[in-house]
Amino acid sequence: MKKYFQFDELGTNYRSEIIGGLTTFLAMAYILVVNPMILSLESVEGLPDFMHMDKGAVFTATALAAGLGSILMGVLAKYPIALAPGMGLNAFFAFTVVLDFGISWQIALTGVFVAGIIFILLSLTGIRETIINAIPTELKYAVGAGIGLFITFVGLQNSKIIVSDPSVIVGLGDLTDPNILLTIFGLVITVIMMVKGVKGGIFYGMLITAIVGMIFSLVPLPTGVVSSIPDVSPTFGAALDPIFNDPSSLLTTQFLVVVLTFLFVNFFDTAGTLISVANQAGLMKGNKLPRAGKALLADAIATTAGAVAGTSTTTSYVESTAGVAAGARSGFAAVVTGVLMLLALFFYPILSVVTSYVTAPALIIVGVLMVSSLGNIEWRKFEIAVPAFFVIIAMPLTYSIATGIAIGFLFYPITMIVAGRIKEIHPIMYGLWVIFLCYFIFL
Repeated sequence: MKKYFQFDELGTNYRSEIIGGLTTFLAMAYILVVNPMILSLESVEGLPDFMHMDKGAVFTATALAAGLGSILMGVLAKYPIALAPGMGLNAFFAFTVVLDFGISWQIALTGVFVAGIIFILLSLTGIRETIINAIPTELKYAVGAGIGLFITFVGLQNSKIIVSDPSVIVGLGDLTDPNILLTIFGLVITVIMMVKGVKGGIFYGMLITAIVGMIFSLVPLPTGVVSSIPDVSPTFGAALDPIFNDPSSLLTTQFLVVVLTFLFVNFFDTAGTLISVANQAGLMKGNKLPRAGKALLADAIATTAGAVAGTSTTTSYVESTAGVAAGARSGFAAVVTGVLMLLALFFYPILSVVTSYVTAPALIIVGVLMVSSLGNIEWRKFEIAVPAFFVIIAMPLTYSIATGIAIGFLFYPITMIVAGRIKEIHPIMYGLWVIFLCYFIFL
C-alpha cells in the first residue's frame, strides 16, 4: 500500500494521510446536507410536488457520488483530491434549469449525464490533459492564489463574519453573535497551532471548535449515531429516462445550453482545483501535472455515475487543500475521504455537529496558505501581471472559479501579443480565448 501510493517519495505516512483525508471530509461534509436542500428546492414554496426532487434520495446519491469519485481519484490518479457534487453547479441545476427554464429535474439530470459522457471522451483522448498542460506557469500560480482568496471568502461568508450589505455590497457581520465568536475562537486556535508548527493543526482546530461549540450549545449534539440509509430509487436512473423514452425533449436550445454550461464550468473548475491543490502539495513537475489524464477521468466517471444516481455535477473539491495543509500528499488521503463519505450514509446524525461555523476557520487558513503562490508571479512584467491579477480578483468577486479563469485567460493573449511575446503563447491558448469569449456572449 505504501509503495503504491509512493509514501517514501512524497515524504508522508499513514498518520498524515488519514488526518489529511479526515480533515478534507470534515471541510466538505456540509455538501451532504446542503446539496439535498438545494436540489429538492426545499426553500421554494408553492411548487408542484413533481418539481421537488426527493431529499432523502439526493442525500444518498450525493454520498455515493462523493465516495466513488474520491476513491477513484485516490486509486487512479493518486492525488489527495476529493470529489463531490459541486456548489454553484447545484444552484444552477435547481434555480436556473428547473425553476427559470422550466425543465424537469429528470431532463436536467440527463444534461449532467451527457456532459459527463463528453468529459469521459475528452479525458480518454487526452484533450483535457493537453489543455491543462498548455496553461502558462504564471497563470497556474494565479489560479492557485485566486482559489485561495475565493475559499477564504467562502469561509468568511459561511461564518457570517462577512455579510451582504446593500449600501456597500458586503460588510462585517455582527461580531457579538455567539456563532461568529465561535468561528473567531476556532480561527485563533488554528492560527496558534499553525504558527507553532503543529502537524494537523487545521484538523485539531476544527475538533476543538466543535467541542467548544457543543459545550456552549452553539453546535447541536448528535441526536443519534446510526440511521437507516434513505431510499435512492426516486432519483436513481431518472437521468436515462428521457434518453430512452422521450429523446425529442432533448432536442432544444435550452438543453444544449444546459449541457454546455455544465461542461464548461466543471471543466475549468476541475482544472483550477487540480492545479492549485497540486501546487500546494508540491506535486507539479516542470509546469505539468503528472497523471492529469487519470485525475480528469476519475472526475468524469464520478459526474456520470452521480447523474445516474440522482445528483448534479460532481467535481474536484477545493476544500481538499485543507487536507493537504493538514499533511495529505498521496491518493490514500482521497481514499480515506471517499470511505468516510460512504460511511456517512449510516452515520448521518453525527454530521449535524459539522456546521459552517466549525469549518470556516479551516477554509480561511487554507486561503492564507494558498496565496503564497503570488510570490512566483512576475509582477514587474505588466503583460503577465494584468491577466494574473484578473484571474485572482475575479474568482472571489464573481463567486466562480471558472469565470475568474475565463477573464484572465481572455487578457493573456492580448497582453502577450502587444508585448511582442507572441512566440511564447501556446496555440491552445488562442482556442481557449475563442471559447471563453463565446461563453460570455452566449452563456
